[in-house]
Amino acid sequence: MSATRPLTALRTVAAVAALPFLLTACGYGSQATEDAEQPKVAAGAEKLSAGEVRIGYFPNLTHATALVGVQEGLFQKELGGTTIKPSTFNAGPSEIEALNAGSIDIGFIGPSPAINGYTKSKGQNLRIISGSASGGVRLVVNPEKIKTLDDVKGKRIATPQLGNTQDVAFLHWVAEKGWKVDSQSGKGDVSVVRTDNKVTPDAYKSGSIDGAWVPEPTASKLVSEGAKALLDESDLWPGKKFVITNIIVRQAFLKEHPDVVEAVLRGTVKTNAWITANPDKAKESVNAALKKETGKPLSDEVIDAAWPSITVTDDPLAATLRAQADHAVDAGLLKQPELAGIYDLTLLNKVLKAAGKPEVSDAGLGAK
Repeated sequence: MSATRPLTALRTVAAVAALPFLLTACGYGSQATEDAEQPKVAAGAEKLSAGEVRIGYFPNLTHATALVGVQEGLFQKELGGTTIKPSTFNAGPSEIEALNAGSIDIGFIGPSPAINGYTKSKGQNLRIISGSASGGVRLVVNPEKIKTLDDVKGKRIATPQLGNTQDVAFLHWVAEKGWKVDSQSGKGDVSVVRTDNKVTPDAYKSGSIDGAWVPEPTASKLVSEGAKALLDESDLWPGKKFVITNIIVRQAFLKEHPDVVEAVLRGTVKTNAWITANPDKAKESVNAALKKETGKPLSDEVIDAAWPSITVTDDPLAATLRAQADHAVDAGLLKQPELAGIYDLTLLNKVLKAAGKPEVSDAGLGAK
């Protein structure tokens, strides 16, 4: 895989024509849920230019920045009297729909739905304003059936959804092995079985799949069922880094309330620094947030196994987003997209500079 991942410190379409590339994130369904318990605003705190900011994210480990930032009050502290209204989503398309409808202002989301949302609106609806996480994707297999990477040929491997971020990555890896697979049907030298993450563990236990190329915590849930991690996708990328979660914003909100967006970015940068400095506390915070938002925390076995493969990062790793789009094009799942202008890192770099941190690049894909 060409292009320019370790939570090392946190230890982070086929709609080709009619349905232009149905690229989705690593979710567990499609509904949005407004959190009942709102973050507390300090008495007498001054509001910014907006009275509230509506933030969307997934109850997934790859959205640790959002989970910890809300749970620990780190976002709210930067926002002063402007309140956070958090909503959780279980799939990329529903979050993009909410952003386009003006139901949320800022979202944490995977690269594929971000590309999809940007290209389908012809660049009018969103901007990527920061990175959030890298990594957190593994190929896990039945060790009785697959002992080496070459043994994957002829087997049934699950990906979360046709054209989603992991599906594209697996198809690209298969092509680089020299194997042939029809991207839409999933049939060929390897059988690609599109399976919702929440049912993949049951599919593995029943024997209907031999392995899966999936994000965390699904990969570690499979390992807890006896699967073996055969490949970490980060090993396929230069520097072991690739974007798995970005932060996006409605362009109208960015234009009308840059002070609020900047405050949220101060919160995300400080949250990532806190996670890096306090990995054990951060892991507990994430699991507490997951328990609050899903009703059930991850087991120690699963979260301890999943945690080291994800890295929180302020850097959006823009070159890897471009590469992921190219991989979708090569797989026949996407027409060549025009990505110029998808990033606006102006406020992030302002925040990073003020914090004494190096600025990050948009890889030539920034807003003019």
